[in-house]
Amino acid sequence: MAAVLQTEYIGDEEVNLYVCGGSLIYPDVVLTAAHCVQSWQTTPSILKVRLGEWDTQRTYELYTHVDRRVKQVITHERFNAGSLSNDFAILFLESPVVLTPHIDTICLPDQFTSVDSNRCFVTGWGKNEFGKVGEYQNILKKVSLPLVDHHDCQNALRTTRLGQFFNLHASFNCAGGGIDGQDACKGDGGSPLVCPLLSNSHSYVQVGIVAWGIGCGEPGIPGVYGNVFKGVEWVHNKLQTLPFNRPA
Repeated sequence: MAAVLQTEYIGDEEVNLYVCGGSLIYPDVVLTAAHCVQSWQTTPSILKVRLGEWDTQRTYELYTHVDRRVKQVITHERFNAGSLSNDFAILFLESPVVLTPHIDTICLPDQFTSVDSNRCFVTGWGKNEFGKVGEYQNILKKVSLPLVDHHDCQNALRTTRLGQFFNLHASFNCAGGGIDGQDACKGDGGSPLVCPLLSNSHSYVQVGIVAWGIGCGEPGIPGVYGNVFKGVEWVHNKLQTLPFNRPA
């Protein structure tokens, strides 16, 4: 899990402002949501990525976090800022991080990947409740969610203010919507949704990127994610055409 931060200066003091979540897919590449980072495509060095963080307000953790400046922000060419379709972005870091027990990469799926759709989870530091009463979390949270069929998700969303003619773009997938109210929320944008492989329940792949939702944790209304199955080809194409520190 990665935290994307915006740096500002108050006098001589550098202040880090939380922007959104992300995931490390190579030692110097982070996958996140385009809607989170599109504003910094021409000024990427204002952003930094923090890896290995757990409690944002304390420093007593066994393993310390690692920060890296962002040197390039790439968003999907077909990203639509209105509908948030194709909500994919990659961040290239100034230098790779060393993988450790608390900092590692997440695998991406391919067309042949099969996952256990009932045992997925999303992580983030976002709000614990929608609206003004919700509070951003100091400690990284993890919420278990099942994937929801695209057609079923679209039908559920049509019962909301989106209306009966709403069409869910093919670049999205969905998760959650159960009566338990488990969901991502405001501030979790860009965070990874991961699921275990059917062939190996101890190995996980990233299947989604937190994109948007109708409120948070509304019973019967799933959250909407950038579908990594749909975006992974774009990611690989960018990694092939742009220079970065590929592992040996």
